[in-house]
Amino acid sequence: MSGNVAGGRLRGLTLLVATKKGAFFIVSSPDRSTFELQGPAFLGHIIHHVIADPRDSHTLLAAARTGHLGPTVFRSTDCGATWEEAQRPPAFAPARDGRRKDAVESVFWLTPGHASEPGVWYAGTSPEGLFRSEDAGAHWEPVAGWNDHEKWIEWTGDGERANPGGSPLHSILIDPRDAKHMYFATSTGGVFETRDQGGTWDLLNTGMMVDFQPDPHPEYGYDPHCVILHPQEPDVLYQQNHCGIYRMHRPQARWHRIGYNMPKEVGDIGFPIVSHPRNPDMAWVFPMDGTDVWPRTPPDNRPAVYRTEDAGQSWQRMDAGLPAPAWYTVYRQAMATDSRHPLGVYFGTTCGEVWAGLDEGSRWQRLAAHLPDVYAVEVAEFES
Repeated sequence: MSGNVAGGRLRGLTLLVATKKGAFFIVSSPDRSTFELQGPAFLGHIIHHVIADPRDSHTLLAAARTGHLGPTVFRSTDCGATWEEAQRPPAFAPARDGRRKDAVESVFWLTPGHASEPGVWYAGTSPEGLFRSEDAGAHWEPVAGWNDHEKWIEWTGDGERANPGGSPLHSILIDPRDAKHMYFATSTGGVFETRDQGGTWDLLNTGMMVDFQPDPHPEYGYDPHCVILHPQEPDVLYQQNHCGIYRMHRPQARWHRIGYNMPKEVGDIGFPIVSHPRNPDMAWVFPMDGTDVWPRTPPDNRPAVYRTEDAGQSWQRMDAGLPAPAWYTVYRQAMATDSRHPLGVYFGTTCGEVWAGLDEGSRWQRLAAHLPDVYAVEVAEFES
């Protein structure tokens, strides 16, 4: 199966928008004064994630769940002009020691490998599987150190679906200083760390809360929605959890709940979190209603992004240009930044809109509307 992008090869600053019914592309003019919607590719198919390879100027991968091929990965080597399906998509190895044989339900997350390993990619799936490709996404192999871990069933609940969207393995992070040092998160276990490129894994959950359980501080059983690592200060990690916003500064191994500094009437529940690529103390979140019903809409139906400039000690509301009332949310992969001066912040919504804050989020403008539900937004810089 192949998919073509209207308008041919993508060029310049481009937003890669994964949706419930295909992949769309929003291409910027050089000065970001205008944006053009292109696509879709894979119209009608679920696209969970589209991301460009920062190690070259032409490769993209897309995580898809198609109507007839099932969960798979597509690759473009010509800036999105054409796409080809992986020859061997992510799939679990046969069961061992009586563990039931699992089937990948969706490929959820894609991460390029370390700069020293061209062609290496990682994929996270639902149920919580980790896979590696060494040929730029053409063939995928299970990472046995995780998928066959003796505590996999205990940590994942045997891959049971914890929510309607499945139980994904997500937030795959590579330490830019060391290809063997990695993190990821799951919706049933928490945050995990390896220092031997996936051979062994350790929990990294100290300091987090599960405030809806009898024991709010179990060894595992947490639901981090999104975990990020700062590219220039990789000892700094942020996390937007089902139960709060957290920050960690290694070598400490404890999360600190910086979301307590959010306004009490807003709370610190949400899905996405992004950081400034040049300033490890600056980050953005999109809060949602965290009441018992969990409607997944903005608090008081007034959408806003909140920004911290001091590592979470304080937060500023940024809603200029956003309409209210509005009833949508922003998923864990659906917020991103560019690297321009001033920085641009972008997010996509469950009602099919894409917004941009080109002055570090101080004022918002709508770039696209009436798209399918937006699952992920990434920023790419192609050759012009």
